Amino acid sequence: MLNHKLLTFLICLLCGLNTALAQFGFSHEVGLISGPIAFQSDYGERKNWNTNTGNSGVGVGLIHYINFSYRADCNCYTTDTFFNDHFKIRNEVSWNKTTLNHLGPESKKTSMESLKLRSMQGEANNLNIGTQLEFYPLSIRDFSAGAFSFAPYGSIGAQFTYYNPKVKSSLPGGIENEDNIFYEFTDGAINTTSGTTWSVVGSVGTRYKLTVLSDLLIDLRWQYFFSNWTDGLNHEHNIQDKANDWLVWFNIGYVYYLD
Repeated sequence: MLNHKLLTFLICLLCGLNTALAQFGFSHEVGLISGPIAFQSDYGERKNWNTNTGNSGVGVGLIHYINFSYRADCNCYTTDTFFNDHFKIRNEVSWNKTTLNHLGPESKKTSMESLKLRSMQGEANNLNIGTQLEFYPLSIRDFSAGAFSFAPYGSIGAQFTYYNPKVKSSLPGGIENEDNIFYEFTDGAINTTSGTTWSVVGSVGTRYKLTVLSDLLIDLRWQYFFSNWTDGLNHEHNIQDKANDWLVWFNIGYVYYLD
């Protein structure tokens, strides 16, 4: 069950930070993002093309920026410093969902164990809240003034994740019947209990100026979870399982500048 008190605390913490920064006169931007996700987990085989392309889902999010280059209280530019003209803080609440299958070569064999793999299906559901620091090599002021149409950026940050995975089998008796489980996922390697973890995120992307007060956003993100349970599977006793779950998210968004 979702820890509502913890999630509420984190949202209030972000809102409190935003309010504090707003008192210094910084301006704000809000937006929406959405796009496909490739989820890398204990399903399939790592570095396998079918797994990389087949275990895909979708993500959506609400984003908020603190823009240090402009003061909302006086409708004027801030002090011209390198930080003010090249950095923004991005706050975000996002959700992603991915259907997971065993798509590697092992699942295509005719053995009973391969049938167990093909019959297993999972679902990753993740709710994220966090902050990133974005760096723009080009001048944020010049981009806002229309000096150029594109503003590329890179970012790094952290997110708190609530995960709620699902695992099932189409064989008679379902996943509750241990005889239906592939041997590597026995002995406690399946756990669909909801939980929380931290993750690190990194992005590269660009903005495209649509109007004076709006931008198109194109972003490619990598997110690494500090847990191997976000998909409901964890066979870390297997020497081949060397990494926690992670995903790549390509998203397109719309950003609006608040007065």
